[in-house]
Amino acid sequence: MPHVVALYRYPVKSFTPEACDVLTVLDEGRIAGDRVLGIRFANSGVPDNVWSKKHEFVALVNTPSLARLNLRFDHKLLRLHISLENSVLVDEALDDNGRKRIAAAIEDYVLQLDENPLSSHTERMPLRVVGDGVSSRYQDNETGQITLHSRESLAAVATAVGDSNLSEQRFRSNIVIEGLEAWDEQSWVGRKIRIGKVIFDVVIPKGRCLATHANPHSGERDLPILQTLTHAFNQKKPTFAIGMLTSGAGGQISIGDKVSLLA
Repeated sequence: MPHVVALYRYPVKSFTPEACDVLTVLDEGRIAGDRVLGIRFANSGVPDNVWSKKHEFVALVNTPSLARLNLRFDHKLLRLHISLENSVLVDEALDDNGRKRIAAAIEDYVLQLDENPLSSHTERMPLRVVGDGVSSRYQDNETGQITLHSRESLAAVATAVGDSNLSEQRFRSNIVIEGLEAWDEQSWVGRKIRIGKVIFDVVIPKGRCLATHANPHSGERDLPILQTLTHAFNQKKPTFAIGMLTSGAGGQISIGDKVSLLA
């Protein structure tokens, strides 16, 4: 029977994941503590605590070397620690001065990169840290959507792209399962599934972007994931994983929970 083998949440949009044993699913169809912060361009024109598209943020799609940074977020103290190898870039609370120092540290790091979205777009500076550190808000889709893929689908992509060590963190899913045939989860779109005691509506196949080309450890664009998805699997648009919303009440899901397709 399909079951959960890994759980992730991403406190800051496009930065380091937190591997979790348990995730809390909110009634609204998001994961508690997931994408509660973002690093947004100065010229986005969107209020800080309002959703916007990923292209208004420093994100993997435009800054692949974000993957090299190691991030820890204290969800209780609302304190953010970011390091590069053995060097601490910033360690600050989310007060006004701390936010400015966090944004400045990321800006300095990004400006040193060969591929970055700031050097030729000075209107995007100064960067700003958005989000209250609590509300899950800055997923790629405005409705949020919890994402899920199977290890069998990952293995199929790994074989097609020629990398047996392909990391699932490239795809930044919240929930990873095993016990299916490759791509079976795509057939769940439009249906309901149960994970543990939580029921989900599977609403969409998850479209992919250039963020998947970034190696989640080196930060280099090293594999043509988009072309592999469309060519090797005859997809019209590059797709991997599924997006889900809570059907009814949320709750906790844990590694080991069973996954069942409902009638």
